[in-house]
Amino acid sequence: MSSFLDAVVNLGDLLDRSRPADAVAVVDCLDWDHPRQYTYGELDRLADACAHGLLRRGLRRGDAVAILSGNRAEFLAAYLGTMRAGLVSVPGNHKFSRETLEFVMKDAAVKLVFADGERRPQAPSHLPVVDFDAKDDNGFAALLDPGAFTSVRPAAHDETAMVLYTSGSTGRPKGVPLSHDGQLWTVRSRMGGPDLAAQRFIVAAPLFHMNALGTSKMIFAAHATLILLPQFDARRYIEAIGRFRATFLTSVPTMLALIVRERELLAHTDLSSVRAVRMGSAPTTQGLIDAVKRAFPGAVVSYIYGTTEAGPVMFGPHPDGRPQADLALGWPRPQVEVRLVGPDGREAAEGMLWIRTPATMTGYLNLPEKTREVLTSDGWYQSGDMFRREADGAYYFVGRADDMFVCGGENIYPGEVEALLERHPDIQQACVVPIPDEIKYEKPFAFVVTKDGRRLSEEAVKQYALANAPAFQHPRHVVFLPELPLASTGKVDRVALRRLALERRQMETKV
Repeated sequence: MSSFLDAVVNLGDLLDRSRPADAVAVVDCLDWDHPRQYTYGELDRLADACAHGLLRRGLRRGDAVAILSGNRAEFLAAYLGTMRAGLVSVPGNHKFSRETLEFVMKDAAVKLVFADGERRPQAPSHLPVVDFDAKDDNGFAALLDPGAFTSVRPAAHDETAMVLYTSGSTGRPKGVPLSHDGQLWTVRSRMGGPDLAAQRFIVAAPLFHMNALGTSKMIFAAHATLILLPQFDARRYIEAIGRFRATFLTSVPTMLALIVRERELLAHTDLSSVRAVRMGSAPTTQGLIDAVKRAFPGAVVSYIYGTTEAGPVMFGPHPDGRPQADLALGWPRPQVEVRLVGPDGREAAEGMLWIRTPATMTGYLNLPEKTREVLTSDGWYQSGDMFRREADGAYYFVGRADDMFVCGGENIYPGEVEALLERHPDIQQACVVPIPDEIKYEKPFAFVVTKDGRRLSEEAVKQYALANAPAFQHPRHVVFLPELPLASTGKVDRVALRRLALERRQMETKV
């Protein structure tokens, strides 16, 4: 397998033709009652036919092609085929507003859009659209031009393979150009362990996000099986585990928090096939990890960290096999350079994570000033994430620097308060956001989801926080919700919750 990957130069060529072509590559659950299986041979032929078809449409080397679709096999075939043709793939966040999508398409200079029937109306009207669901001349089948295709060889080590856009929750999204070389390195770095070909992975996070897209590429390189859900639904996810005998679960922590709440369905589903659970892309807590271990007792649970700008997985197990705490991200992987930089600009045991890898972007698309803010001249990416390094060298996530707020002169990282609250025996999930205060400047406002059947008062939550943490961290307001809202990437939507907190506060002051 390593020799196969060593020879790959185009990111679209992740399918190992020396392995059985009849092995199942994708179980597409778009139609739950009639899931469609695609073998590696079929997926390879689809990607080749897509590459041929795109060039037949007159697209030229380096042109950008967007994908605006829910999760489905055609998304992956178009993604691979676009890059094989020497074009740039732009997986688009279909949950962006129409105005934001117009900006993304213009910013990336998109020449053509792949879309499913549901999202086709969101595509800019001036761009040609290939509809995955259409049966006419505008459909995916009509684009395909079957036949073997020799993938374009990138001309330079930093030639762009794809552009991913950040969520844009605090402004317009930023385009992150990612190279063939850099993304191939990320795949190789994740393939250093045992052969994964026998594993059956579930992916339900959106394919426009690095979490799901990076995992899918690793699955293909490993010649494993991808069980692809069109979108995340906790009950459908659990049902898919039992139905397809999934062995490896991948998700964002918030998704797992919703899964473990489905106690009755979990109890009546055969989960014995699950051997590994991997979560990343957002903070987690010991309480959630413990709940996942109880739900999947035969699985190894791991917590990972990555960024769009520098690679999907930065840390891993210690090379000597040292024990690793549940909340530890681990130790830097080979070829991953790490610094923790304190407020004074010096390296420290706790500070902002600076990171440099072979996958680090060369800069944001069309944003030279923003690039200079986060990328040094010698290639260090300043992540904006706060980390600490323990005495054994293991790294831990503390919180986002831009989530931090100041209450009475004290710095508060919401993740630390959330972890505290989730240690309460009656609390399933918590999210803490800041609200303005005339005296303290800002103060913490907590949203809490209790465990099924548990009753809890606002005062009890406050007293628990006061008894177990510094007084300045305790939430001054607590609101109970049946569940926390999710953003398009499956993470907790902090922007929506802060808006709700401000609305609640305004209502209280009017009463």
